[in-house]
Amino acid sequence: MRLSLRSRRSTRSSPHAGFTLVEVLVALFVVALGIAGAAALQTLAVRAGRDAAHLSDATRLARSLAERMRANPRALALSDDANPYLTLDVDAGTGARPPDADTPCYAGANCDPAALARFDVAEIASVLVGGFAGGRMRVCRDTGVHDAAGLPQWTCDGASGAPLVVKVGWRLQGETRTGAPLVVLPVAGAAP
Repeated sequence: MRLSLRSRRSTRSSPHAGFTLVEVLVALFVVALGIAGAAALQTLAVRAGRDAAHLSDATRLARSLAERMRANPRALALSDDANPYLTLDVDAGTGARPPDADTPCYAGANCDPAALARFDVAEIASVLVGGFAGGRMRVCRDTGVHDAAGLPQWTCDGASGAPLVVKVGWRLQGETRTGAPLVVLPVAGAAP
């Protein structure tokens, strides 16, 4: 009896045993899915990194303008129609050149507060146009009313007592125009 069991086992396992074509195709399909998933994840990581860099740069630019504005309190105290900071509404996506400053107000220059404000606006607008493809920056008085989706608006209400804000946005991938502002930074309190 033992002899017959051995002979049955030896006939079942042949030297040509291996994987079937179906098993190989299933394994290749599973590997291909893993590679495609890794590639998609890498694409998302690159896009998220780029968006984070834009957000960081935009925040830095808005803070830079806010600090310039706070360093020039006499210009901030001007009425809204005479305040040069409130003229800043630059859209780099239109191809328009940023405004030029009348006088370069570097160290040692004799600039009044309004000239310094115009210089600040020109400098920041130049950085925006040079560094943000499709970027937009606006300074205005706004109470921060959002749209139905909860996003900030480019329009400003200019309401009496509304704070002075800096708004920055740019075109996200796949957009043809600049969307809602992505950075909204309050700078100063109520209008004088």
